[in-house]
Amino acid sequence: MRVLAASVLALGLAVSPALANNAAPGDKDPGSAATTPAAAAQPASATASAEKASPSSMEVATQLEQMRELLESQARQLAEQQQRMQLLEEQLKAATAARESLAADPNASSSMTTAALASNAALGGGADDKPGPPTSITFKGITLTPGGFMAAETVWRQKALSADINSPLNANPFDGASAAHMTEWNASGRQSRISMLVEGKLDHVKIGGYYEMDFLSAGVTSNDNQSNSYTMRQRQFWGQAAFSNGWTLTGGQQWSLLTETTKGMDNRTEALPMVIDAQYVAGFSWARQFGFRATKSLFDNKLWLGASIEEAQSTLTVHGNPTANNGGTVVCTNAACTTTATLLPTVQNNFLVGQFGAGGGLYNATANYAFNRAPDFVFKAVFEPGFGHYEVFGVVSQFRDRIFPCVFDSALVGPGCTSTTSAFGAFNHSEVGGGGGANARWNLLNKHVDLGVHFFGGPGIGRYGSVGLPDATVDPHGRLAILTNYQALGTLQFHIGKNLDIYTNYGGEYTDHAQFIKSGEIPNEGYGVIGLRNDGCWTEQQPVTGPSTGSNTGVPTGVGGSTGFIPGALSNCNADTRTVLEGSLGFWYRFYNGSKGRVQFGMQYSNLLRGTWRGTTNIESGPGASGQPHSDENMVFTSFRYYLP
Repeated sequence: MRVLAASVLALGLAVSPALANNAAPGDKDPGSAATTPAAAAQPASATASAEKASPSSMEVATQLEQMRELLESQARQLAEQQQRMQLLEEQLKAATAARESLAADPNASSSMTTAALASNAALGGGADDKPGPPTSITFKGITLTPGGFMAAETVWRQKALSADINSPLNANPFDGASAAHMTEWNASGRQSRISMLVEGKLDHVKIGGYYEMDFLSAGVTSNDNQSNSYTMRQRQFWGQAAFSNGWTLTGGQQWSLLTETTKGMDNRTEALPMVIDAQYVAGFSWARQFGFRATKSLFDNKLWLGASIEEAQSTLTVHGNPTANNGGTVVCTNAACTTTATLLPTVQNNFLVGQFGAGGGLYNATANYAFNRAPDFVFKAVFEPGFGHYEVFGVVSQFRDRIFPCVFDSALVGPGCTSTTSAFGAFNHSEVGGGGGANARWNLLNKHVDLGVHFFGGPGIGRYGSVGLPDATVDPHGRLAILTNYQALGTLQFHIGKNLDIYTNYGGEYTDHAQFIKSGEIPNEGYGVIGLRNDGCWTEQQPVTGPSTGSNTGVPTGVGGSTGFIPGALSNCNADTRTVLEGSLGFWYRFYNGSKGRVQFGMQYSNLLRGTWRGTTNIESGPGASGQPHSDENMVFTSFRYYLP
């Protein structure tokens, strides 16, 4: 800029005499019109030459002042033009990221759509080619961008799940369940979302945050297992500082770092499946929970490295480890279920992982919370060489329980606890779990086709899958046994024109079994136990007429109920899930997408297949003879949405 200014100044000084000579009559200083007699006697040509050779000092000063003002004006114009070019470049980058995110998922955070529309408007574009009102609000030096959408959605299920627009993928009822013989149709507006993006710029850092909420929660559904979505449902709530040197720090409720993204490790570019089901699809690995992450971009935004500490939680399923009052006789009346005197020796649980939430601690008093030993640690690398998006990541989790040794087996030898336990000599036992995974995504055929693949596997990672399979079980001594889990998903998306997206997903999750012999010669404790009966999974039971207790054992669960709304619990049905496979096919059609927002309609079909581990059976033939029940569920979703601009 200085070189340019100096060049212009030199050029101005060189041509200033010519400018003075060619000045119009009115441009001359009035004092120069009076001449001396000698000068008047000279020829006109000589007078002109003298004036050209000897301009007055006032003329020179005037010309220099004019040149100075001209240079200052040009410098201001160049600076303003440079600022506009920088702003347009930033808006173009935001629009590109938004379009990539929208192509991957039209259900992505509406703030991305807002950014795209704002950038298109700044660049002179728009679906309706008419400028609309501002999409952001400036407040005390920061920019506020509201977002969200209003949704009207329905779901039809072949087998009833008593669920809203999100499907509990591990709750497919077996043939013996009454719900398996009844369909359900539900309508909902609760997936509607409200969001707010806050941004502020300093010299070398951009600071801000993001808030997003919906209405898919009830007071007794909140927990720490996967989405940590407490009423009113907090989906995301985080703050961020993005430095010009490539470092970014983000803290708060956010998508787990292991969740796939479409652009580097940027928040709000998560590659979510393009489905209506709020539980997404089997095989998709994710969590929304507390996290504090640090990421660094390298090599001109070709490589990103990141690490985070995140909320931890243990989920487990146990069979064979007895509960209090085991062996008692249950007597049920129309009013209540009571337990008579115990007929056999009482055998108590010999391990402890956590407890119900403490009301005074603002946790859900009907949900289980593990006493976490440490946070989960997530590590990730993202590579974008120019074609495709590639990720590798890993998770480290720690599990712990407290063991109460058997009275006659305190040294942890023998078959396990077959009698009472004691608090004397109780001790803690810890295990380490975790796993690794990879994601890859490609934009093909001029970005009209998106292809994505995902895999994640390891011990103790079940809760990070959409199905929510358990992380662990216990052995006869009360020690946690970590279960190995695998999650995989393939996605294919077609972007036809500007208004139509067609998608298909196929994914699945698998959990290995862990069997232990508590007594006898056949495994009868753990997860996926072959020694436990499953033949009752095909036999329907009558409804319960008294208050709901979860099963006909007299043990209260805290869940209320009334006559006509409490299905009978299956008897001799201990089947544990082995695999859940889901295929989905759907579309989104946008009627309008411009400066006034976005209106779209979508429809989705899903088939959900739940398979189990084989158990023993007392039936030689018939549907229960295999001891390995399964469930096949068909679901149809619709959605009509308006997105804020």
